[in-house]
Amino acid sequence: MTASVLYDVPGPKAIRRNRILAVVTIVVVAAIIGFVLYRFFLTGQFTAQKWGLFTYSTIWEQILTALGKTLAAFGVAAVGSLVLGFVLAIGRLSDHKWVRVPVTAVTELFRAMPVLIMMMLLYYGLPSVGVKMDPYWAVVIALIVYNGSVLAEVIRAGVESLPRGQKEAGYAIGLRKSGVMRLILMPQAVRAMLPVIVSQLVVTMKDTALGFIITYPELLYLAKQFSSNVQFGRPLLQSAFVIGGIYIVMCFILSGIAHYLERRLRSGGRGTGETGLSAGPGLAQGGPDPRLHEGGTVTEVLSVQGGR
Repeated sequence: MTASVLYDVPGPKAIRRNRILAVVTIVVVAAIIGFVLYRFFLTGQFTAQKWGLFTYSTIWEQILTALGKTLAAFGVAAVGSLVLGFVLAIGRLSDHKWVRVPVTAVTELFRAMPVLIMMMLLYYGLPSVGVKMDPYWAVVIALIVYNGSVLAEVIRAGVESLPRGQKEAGYAIGLRKSGVMRLILMPQAVRAMLPVIVSQLVVTMKDTALGFIITYPELLYLAKQFSSNVQFGRPLLQSAFVIGGIYIVMCFILSGIAHYLERRLRSGGRGTGETGLSAGPGLAQGGPDPRLHEGGTVTEVLSVQGGR
């Protein structure tokens, strides 16, 4: 019998105690769920009147339209957040103080300001100075500014967590800082921080729901309209369940795409050596490796690294 590294193997008493605790936990959770369902039944939440709203095709057409509005805001905000995150991260990693200090101040300011306040300032505050902004752009700009600053810190942390030898190896083969950042550090940092980046993109998708405060017609705004329908008994919980389920499905899809990309990145890096230089087409076909003979120039090495 092999012992576990993390904890000792439980004995007979510990096994019985764990089984009892598991049974008690299951019973308590089942009792809570049963009580909630019982209250739903007593208050008529399962009646056909409250769920009848979602049996009409026109309602689902409105839901699809609102879903398109949500995805439109999320798509632009996600791309803008990634671009802004890389720009701010590069600025924070700059060797020039006149670049690094202002970028750091802007990043910290945007991170500290709540998304809803940004949306309200853009939509309700700008008209007071003679600038009127569409609710769509107020939502998108606020999401880009906030999530871009958060992603900047994520990317910066990923770059600084890499071994110092990666940067020194890049400088040793003749790369400048831009080349070291673009070819060596950034790809590894993105690969290492991909789960965190995807988690922040999920947050971006869910934060689009804040747009209903400034009358942006996305999913939550539509759910609020459904919940005030007197003809169907004000189906508040029903609307929340349906719209919430759509958000959950979208988050699962985004997480699945992230796992797929992560597997592709891992499989794509299997041929990489410890130096961080990947084999190019010439190496894959059995050609000479300029890194292994004395006549290999820096240009040849960079060509192999870039896969050219």
